[in-house]
Amino acid sequence: MTLTHPKIAFIGAGSVVFTQGLLADLFAFPELRGAHIALHDIDTERLATAEGAAHHIAERLTAPGGPAPRVTAHVERRAALQDADFVINIVQVGMGESTRTDFDVPARFGLRQTIADTLGVGGIFRALRTFPLLKSLGEDIAEVCPDAWLLNYTNPMAMNVQYLTRATGLTRVVGLCHSVYWTIRDLSDLLGVPHQEVTYRAAGVNHQAWVLRLEHGGTDLYPRLDALIAEDPQLRRRVRVDMYRRLGYYPTETSEHSAEYVPWYLHHDSEIERLRLPVGAYLGIVEENVAEYGRTRDALAAGEPLTVEGTMEYAPQIIHSITTGTPRTVYGNVPNHGLIDNLPATGTVEVPCLVDGLGVQPTRVGALPAQCAALNRGYLSMNELVVRAAMEDDPRSVRQAAMADPATAAALPVERIWDLCDDMVRAHADLLQPSLRATLGH
Repeated sequence: MTLTHPKIAFIGAGSVVFTQGLLADLFAFPELRGAHIALHDIDTERLATAEGAAHHIAERLTAPGGPAPRVTAHVERRAALQDADFVINIVQVGMGESTRTDFDVPARFGLRQTIADTLGVGGIFRALRTFPLLKSLGEDIAEVCPDAWLLNYTNPMAMNVQYLTRATGLTRVVGLCHSVYWTIRDLSDLLGVPHQEVTYRAAGVNHQAWVLRLEHGGTDLYPRLDALIAEDPQLRRRVRVDMYRRLGYYPTETSEHSAEYVPWYLHHDSEIERLRLPVGAYLGIVEENVAEYGRTRDALAAGEPLTVEGTMEYAPQIIHSITTGTPRTVYGNVPNHGLIDNLPATGTVEVPCLVDGLGVQPTRVGALPAQCAALNRGYLSMNELVVRAAMEDDPRSVRQAAMADPATAAALPVERIWDLCDDMVRAHADLLQPSLRATLGH
């Protein structure tokens, strides 16, 4: 594919801070400075703020006399999608209010969460309130821009990609997350090695992939990491380091997030203390995002300059590679289809992907180490139940997913899990598909 001026639709552009970072990354590529940026959001104030920020960033980052992007704003989604070459989905259904519910209701049952957007009760209900949007978005793409690449950032990543591909039939769908990239950056800094010189390979599932190889100049860096951990007791007070020491492969997600995907930590006061786990941490991030949005809105209204910083996200790199034919490797979340032998074929896995003018081409990894695959299979089994609940209009599968979730099962007996799901259904009912709004009792 060679595109002179690609059209890139942002769905959920009112996530202004993230939109700004992506635009800064896009306009850092000279070949993309003439792109058509079509912004969509149902919140008109946030949409106007995103549009103002986009114009500001375009003026800052495009050279005088050179190509300039075209920026349009649309309350109506299909207008933004019309003839799009790329669609970036950053929608958060329910916004901060629903996120707070995802924490507050489980907390009343004694269930601890840190981020609550990928697995667990929070992840289950974030998925269920996002699926109706994904289905309608997929249907619109199939009608008005069927050849577009859908680049999804919305969590829960693996569940959303699995549902999208199954419910809509779209095949040009890739889920994108920065956890692998920043894990390698963090490890490089810890080891004192320039990250540009580190070669690595990771694979697994989103927020629970594994660094299978980590090398510098052909030398394995894991022994150096082992020595650092042995010397530093504070390093041993991190969940991901604790998991690495016991499993043999470093996980690609932060410690507070990783704690939610296993049954070993959050249910135990001693482990929360030992590993310094910040229960409810994401609520602070939500509040900061709201505050940052307010600062951006107010700065635009006052005619003040915005801070424009790139984020090194994958979507702009993918768009650049497909548009120009420049080859590069990114990490993407895609249907398994034989990419990882010892994980379910129906699940969504995170693997290296070659990107060039032919599109996004996932790499076959083979088999994961048995202990890593064992954890990933539990993760994907829960995902399968959530997707099945929506596809088959089956509210019992929602409860079964919560029962299968490791951290939830470690904290609550089954009757309380069902009671919790009923309370979550009541709290989120207006955002769920009608067939899943029933309460079931025990």
